[in-house]
Amino acid sequence: MDFFSTHNILVHIPLGAGGYDLSWIEAIGTVAGLLCIWLASLEKIINYAFGLINVTLFAVIFFQIQLYASLLLQVFFFVANIYGWYAWSRQTADNQNALQIRWMSLPKALGWAAGCVVAIGLMTLYINPVFAWLTNVAVSLMQGLGLLVTMPELQPDAFPFWDSCLMVLSIVAMILMTRKYVENWLLWVIINVISVMIFARQGVYAMSLEYAILTLIALNGCWLWIKSAREQGSRALS
Repeated sequence: MDFFSTHNILVHIPLGAGGYDLSWIEAIGTVAGLLCIWLASLEKIINYAFGLINVTLFAVIFFQIQLYASLLLQVFFFVANIYGWYAWSRQTADNQNALQIRWMSLPKALGWAAGCVVAIGLMTLYINPVFAWLTNVAVSLMQGLGLLVTMPELQPDAFPFWDSCLMVLSIVAMILMTRKYVENWLLWVIINVISVMIFARQGVYAMSLEYAILTLIALNGCWLWIKSAREQGSRALS
């Protein structure tokens, strides 16, 4: 269908050299992503519905532009959104207590931080062979499903360290969000700031603007969840 094609242009945005053609699928996927983050900041479970729309449409985009490793990352986000929806919707008393907005304990936070440092270091060193392997897996899977895809010619990563940070921190932030830890918003702020810089550096100004908006939403989410964690902590002590 034409809607799912990145060549079905909604509007031409006069940003950067030659401007930027925004397709319908990217526009709707982006709006769904913004709504997902905004509703998550308000602790609304419907955020996961918009999250599923966002990652599905972005997976289709990455397939068309042959970013198969990024496509696989969207598969992870799809599964994480389903889990988050399930975890947030369970109505048992024990689960409601376990899924109150809260801070991580210091030992747990230090453990996650150490894991992130190690994972980012390893990914920085091996990002090119890892993404080549992931791309080969994605292509093989799609070929096995009868899709006519070929292995793209991969270029070395332009920003190995920052790209590794984005991948590792995005996975961790998504996991922490499903468990309602305040720290997920701190990670999303870092992720979005890095994204703004990288996309602007690469001349993709529309995406840089998008992540600037996401940064503001993440800062608001951080403030709202910190406030909620304090209130719930006060009630627990009273």
